[in-house]
Amino acid sequence: MSKRSSAKYKLDRRMGENVFGRPKSPVNKREYGPGQHGQRRKGKLSDFGIQLRAKQKLKGYYGDVTEKQFKRAYSEAARMKGDTGQNLIGLLERRLDAVVYRAKFAPTIWAARQLVSHGHVRVNGVKCNIASRRIDVGDEITLGAKAQEMALVLEAQGLAERDIPDYVVPDGAAKVTFTRVPTLDEVPYPVRMEPNLVVEFYSR
Repeated sequence: MSKRSSAKYKLDRRMGENVFGRPKSPVNKREYGPGQHGQRRKGKLSDFGIQLRAKQKLKGYYGDVTEKQFKRAYSEAARMKGDTGQNLIGLLERRLDAVVYRAKFAPTIWAARQLVSHGHVRVNGVKCNIASRRIDVGDEITLGAKAQEMALVLEAQGLAERDIPDYVVPDGAAKVTFTRVPTLDEVPYPVRMEPNLVVEFYSR
C-alpha cells in the first residue's frame, strides 16, 4: 500500500490547480504556489519540467501511488496495443481503490484505499484488501455491511461535487459493476490530465 508522504492539498498548491475538484482546496482561495516566493511570477518551464508536472499530477491524483507502481503501469501500457497514454489511464482506472472512489463509496482516493485495506470491500463476493488489485470488466464491487453504516461512506454518497461515471454501474447503494475500461475522455477528472506528456517523460 502506498503511504501518503505529504498533505494531499499540497499537490493542489504545487500544481496551482484544484486537482481533486474539492471545495476545501486551498487553490480556491490562493491560486499562487506555496512558500514565501509563491506569489512571484513563475519562470517558463522546460519541456522536461512540463512532462514532470504532468506525471506528478496524474500520479498524485491516484493517491500518490509509488513511483515503482506507476512506472510498472506505464511499462505495461507501452506493451499493450493502441495508444500508450489511453492504455495507462485505463490501467489506473482499473485499480480497486480507484473503482471504489468512482463508485462514491469514499469521499477521497485515500479514504477509498483505507476502506479496501481495512477489509470493507468485496470483489465478486470475496473480501479483498489490496488497493492496487486490477479489476476486470464485469467484476462486481460490494461494500461490507459494517462499512455501509460508516459516516465516511454516507458522506461520500451525499457529495454533489462528483457523479458516478457511466463505466461504473450502481446496483443499489452498496454494489457497483465495472462495465468497461474507460477512455481518457470518459474519466471525470476535475482538471486536464495529459497522459501523452507522461509517455514522453518515460520514453526520453
